[in-house]
Amino acid sequence: MSINTINDNNQTLIFLYGTLKKGFPNHHLLKDLMSSNDAVFLGSHKTLNAYPLVCGPLGIPFLINIPGSGNQVKGELYSFSGRALARLDELEGISRGHYERLPLEVVTVTEEEGEAQVTVAEGYFGHRSFGEEMWKKNGMVGMEEHVDKEGEKYVRVENRDVGLNLKDYIWAYLRSNDHESSSF
Repeated sequence: MSINTINDNNQTLIFLYGTLKKGFPNHHLLKDLMSSNDAVFLGSHKTLNAYPLVCGPLGIPFLINIPGSGNQVKGELYSFSGRALARLDELEGISRGHYERLPLEVVTVTEEEGEAQVTVAEGYFGHRSFGEEMWKKNGMVGMEEHVDKEGEKYVRVENRDVGLNLKDYIWAYLRSNDHESSSF
C-alpha cells in the first residue's frame, strides 16, 4: 500500500485549523494516524467563506459557524479513514458537545493567481450551544489563522483541573469579564 493512501474506502476530508496542525501540541495524533495509513495530508487550504476563528478558554481555538463573519481561515486539509475520524471526534468532544463536525468549502492556498479549486470538506466548529456567545465574547474579532502566538496559550489536557471538563471552562470563560484570560 502506498504511503499516500488510506487503508479503507470510507474517507472523510477534514479541514484542521488549530492544535492538530503541524507544529502544534496535538499534531502527534496526526503523525500516528499517518504512520498507520489512516490519514493523508492534502495541503494547505483556507475556507472559501469567511468564518469567525477565536481563541477561547485554555488557549483552545474555535471556528464558529457564522458564515460571512470573520475571515477566510487558513489551515490544513487531510483525508481520514473511518477509524481515524472516530479518534478525531473523540479528541474534539463531539459526543460531549464541545465541537460539531459540519460541512464547509475550502480552497488551496497558493501564491499563484488563478481559479482556485473548491473542495467540500468538514470542519470542527465550536458547538452551537456556545458558538455565537464565544464570538461575541471575543468582540466579534477573529483570526485568519491559529498561529504560534495563540498556540502558546494552549493548556494540554494533562495540565487542566481534573475536576472540570471543557464545557465547564467554556461557560466560566463566557461568564467572566475578561475575554483575554485563557486560564478558565
